[in-house]
Amino acid sequence: MSTNRSSSVAEAACHLSTAYPVWLCDVWGVVHDGCKAYPGAAEALVRHREAGGCVILITNAPRPSHVIVPQMQRFGVPDSAYDAVVSSGDVTRELVRSRAGSNLFHLGPDEDASLLEGLPVNWTALDDADAVLCTGLNNDGRDGGRGETPDDYRPVLSQMQARNLPFICANPDRVVSVGGRLYPCAGALADVYTELGGEVEMAGKPYPPIYQVSLERAGDIMKRDIERSQVLAIGDGLPTDVEGARANKLAVHFITGGIHADDHHGANAHAIAAELAASMPGLQVAGVAAGLVW
Repeated sequence: MSTNRSSSVAEAACHLSTAYPVWLCDVWGVVHDGCKAYPGAAEALVRHREAGGCVILITNAPRPSHVIVPQMQRFGVPDSAYDAVVSSGDVTRELVRSRAGSNLFHLGPDEDASLLEGLPVNWTALDDADAVLCTGLNNDGRDGGRGETPDDYRPVLSQMQARNLPFICANPDRVVSVGGRLYPCAGALADVYTELGGEVEMAGKPYPPIYQVSLERAGDIMKRDIERSQVLAIGDGLPTDVEGARANKLAVHFITGGIHADDHHGANAHAIAAELAASMPGLQVAGVAAGLVW
């Protein structure tokens, strides 16, 4: 098993602060639950920064980071808990810019409209589109009543695939936890599109673009080049946060109390770390804990 430098698995984040001065920390499920902040997580991030560390919040939210900051403030996340925010929305905008002058169809709720602003493309109906930008389901059920499911979108996704439309997914997450309840995200629609034989493009976790931007931001803040051996990825998503750490050669502090809480309830941290390392060759497990605490 690949573990941290001391061949142990930390549960308290204070044991990871010195060895990993740069933390790339997930937001939903780690810093807040979609309704309110986790006080212990905010304290851990603040104390890491007070010890000289750098915190980049790295989220798969399909919106620009400047829109995410006010939301975190409403949830009670203090500004002192982080140095910068990098979102899947930020890096997805670069994917869209690469199609300047093209016609794109937006699949997703109106609340994600900030992602579309100022991009050099034409937003059109699906019949006129050269590609699709997906930010999520139109109605995932968060507002009450019956929400849509990814399978509800099979007919329209089949139409897109029949035309070979590239599908730009602005949020690779399959689900998000809001107040302890799981709701489907754009990544679940991307899975269906892939199953149908469609072409999917993503830049958020676990893919390299969001990590490259985050490390560049950390380097600017700390005024030095950042070695990946000094970086800790913190998150609760196996296919995004943990796989992203493995694929981008970063150590990971896995938070079990998020979207995979039912799978790991009551399990020993070392046993979970051993299971992860066995199932994901090359993964460096530095810590495992139910929640991010100092």
